[in-house]
Amino acid sequence: MVDPETQAGWASEAAQEDASHDADEMPLSLRLSIADTLTLGNATCGFMAVYFTTTGILIPHLQGSNESGMARHSAATAVILMLCAAVFDLFDGLVARKLRSSPMGAELDNLSDLISFGLAPAYFVLVYGMVADDAHQRVAAVGAIVVLLAVVLRLARFSCVTVKDGTFQGMPSPFGALTVVSIVLLELPFVATLLAIIGTAWLMVSRVEYPKPRGPLAVAMLAWIVAAMGLLAAWAFEAPGGQLLLQTGCALQLVLGAVIPLFATARRVNNFRDNRREARAAQLP
Repeated sequence: MVDPETQAGWASEAAQEDASHDADEMPLSLRLSIADTLTLGNATCGFMAVYFTTTGILIPHLQGSNESGMARHSAATAVILMLCAAVFDLFDGLVARKLRSSPMGAELDNLSDLISFGLAPAYFVLVYGMVADDAHQRVAAVGAIVVLLAVVLRLARFSCVTVKDGTFQGMPSPFGALTVVSIVLLELPFVATLLAIIGTAWLMVSRVEYPKPRGPLAVAMLAWIVAAMGLLAAWAFEAPGGQLLLQTGCALQLVLGAVIPLFATARRVNNFRDNRREARAAQLP
């Protein structure tokens, strides 16, 4: 005979021991590292950028509000959040190299980048097409889709293609996202804005090599992000010369986006010429 109460007690204790054993042996793929936590901060900033773009720019516009200050503050907040996402993206890679990353770190990074540097800037472009006086909503929607798909393709290719160490193939998505929002904030004519956005999207899926932000370049990038946050804050609070400072910063972002591919192309051409020269020299008797 088996005592039902005793058996139930044994079963309960056994279940607790099994649960404790399973908790102790949690698969490594389910454990978050410090780098993963930073990556999740990246995704959170991207989502909040979409939130502020919706609640502070789109909804007041649909309600017929004339309070431009609210739109300015919300636009600045949304872009600052994208900049914060870029900071998280910069540091999660550094921390992963110094400490460790979980097996799902790469997947988390791609998904977070898709939110912060794909969805958020594309949505920013879409809302711009709805609220700007000279914009065309449907055409702007096409531009937003181009940006989003460019980031999707770039991140997918990044997971599949191996490039030489220290370089990216195509404009990095954080840099591309900041370039896209800089184009919008410059308030250029609609056609020029759309062409510049499509050009940026093309650079993200191009084969142009961009250096990875390591060492002094990472410090310079962080300093530029902090400076950009200051420019956005000055513009949002209508500081004297804030509009001019913001336009100068946005223009500089566009210049960097255009100059880096030129330098990369010139370096590739020079390397090709040097290789041909060395090959000819080797063939000579």
